[in-house]
Amino acid sequence: MTRVALVASRIRVEEKLLLAALEAARADVALVNDEELILRPGGLGAVQADVVLERSLSAARGIYVLRLLAAAGTPAVNRYETAATCWDKLLTTAALAQASVPQPETRVAFTPDSAIQAIEEMGYPVVLKPVVGSWGRLLARINDRDAAEALLEHKNVLGSYQHSIFYIQQYIAKPGRDIRAFVVGDETICAIYRESSHWITNTARGGQASNCPVTPELDAICRDAARAVGGGVLAIDILEDPGRGFLVNEVNHTMEFRNSINTTGVDIPAHVVRYVLRIAEGPA
Repeated sequence: MTRVALVASRIRVEEKLLLAALEAARADVALVNDEELILRPGGLGAVQADVVLERSLSAARGIYVLRLLAAAGTPAVNRYETAATCWDKLLTTAALAQASVPQPETRVAFTPDSAIQAIEEMGYPVVLKPVVGSWGRLLARINDRDAAEALLEHKNVLGSYQHSIFYIQQYIAKPGRDIRAFVVGDETICAIYRESSHWITNTARGGQASNCPVTPELDAICRDAARAVGGGVLAIDILEDPGRGFLVNEVNHTMEFRNSINTTGVDIPAHVVRYVLRIAEGPA
């Protein structure tokens, strides 16, 4: 019987569904609360497992857990290298660029003056994002120089160190929606449209989900993006550009999927669990 440790901050709908799928697969499951963890180099202390499924709500906690597991040689989903790339938008952008995966034009600057220069070279509007963050929070569409100067000053004075790294992305005039596709291993298992009258279409911000067909073109860019960041269990956010077609916006390594199971008719947790158990078995 495969021993699986599921590391989580709290048990959300996704974790309940994963635990049920693990039970259905007859895995021996240990639920590990990361708030109670005392880590040491070499593993998870008293927790013994053939594979770890990392589901921490805190990206930083998850990264550190995965790094120590990697040092101990314990298989994990996702791998440390994948998570460490995906949790930082700049590192994700660099990985996608290295693999020639289409994405929105992006600039990075480290001072308000250089950020203004970058924005004006790109042309308004642009989107300003924190390099670390999720759920569509702290995004800003900048339409003119006055807004740019005000936002950059606020971030520079009030923000943490990461907010003084200005990640500037081309604004894509998407058709009132974006696409979230789910990749498990080397398969795009399903996708949803996220539609909203607001330019931010995340379901966490009120976007409405509907099924999106996985066409060969969508499948190809999603699998390319997944391989670029190291592979695993990933949610790929895709924008539809009127001129360039599909562009990868972000890659998420601890994905939420509660709104996508009934929408797509795909048993996402079952796919994830089958992949986790394959990882536990090691190379064929």
